[in-house]
Amino acid sequence: MNEKKLKKYLDSLYKKYHKKYSSGDPVWILHGLKQEDIEISAFITSCYCYGRVGAICNFISKFLDITGNKVYEFTSNYSERKDKKFIDELKYRFNSADDFSILLSRIRNILIKHGSLENYFIKGYSESHVNVLPALKEFSSAFRCGSSDPFSFGYLVPDVNAGSACKRLNLFLRWMIRKDNIDFGLWKGADTSKLIMPLDTHVFRVSRMLSLSIRKSCDMKFAEEITEKLKKFDPCDPVKYDFALCHIGIEGELLG
Repeated sequence: MNEKKLKKYLDSLYKKYHKKYSSGDPVWILHGLKQEDIEISAFITSCYCYGRVGAICNFISKFLDITGNKVYEFTSNYSERKDKKFIDELKYRFNSADDFSILLSRIRNILIKHGSLENYFIKGYSESHVNVLPALKEFSSAFRCGSSDPFSFGYLVPDVNAGSACKRLNLFLRWMIRKDNIDFGLWKGADTSKLIMPLDTHVFRVSRMLSLSIRKSCDMKFAEEITEKLKKFDPCDPVKYDFALCHIGIEGELLG
């Protein structure tokens, strides 16, 4: 498929699937929250975006119920000594309630020092950077304390310096920086042109079939490469094609 036909095909899928409630994505749960609660809820949701969609939604819904949908208030005042008992049932696959408690504590620390996750992210962001990767490396490091963390906790917030695709972190940035019927666009200090495609094994396979990359590793370099290719179709918002690539081969969409 030549580039002109591919752009037309991907644009048609974006128009079809960026509509509200077009999929079972866990992000829909967050659309009913107040703005101050969305940022933290979205980050936590992205950390746990692995496994079955239904299980993810159930887990996040349980947390929202515990907080009474007041996620910012609960997290910014979280104390393991006082509040751990409320989240002792929040286990998800191989991540324990202890992992969740660590995550809440580190989010709280950022809120205390910087006021929001956005404020901390922007500290490492620059328009002179090719993309968000330098800022993402600094951002993820705030949640990781090396050998003192349980092994399982490292899966929630991956080490960006290790070179993995970090799909869930890039998904969180998509939700925060892009603005349409699905993505919130709450962060005004970063540009959509700097985003990196959230890459999983499905998008990896489809991207290779579409000749967006010939790399053989599903890693950050692959994600960067296909993002640069997609900038030919929309230099200001290449990650909008995440919707198209995700649905090819899953919801009956075939390669054009």
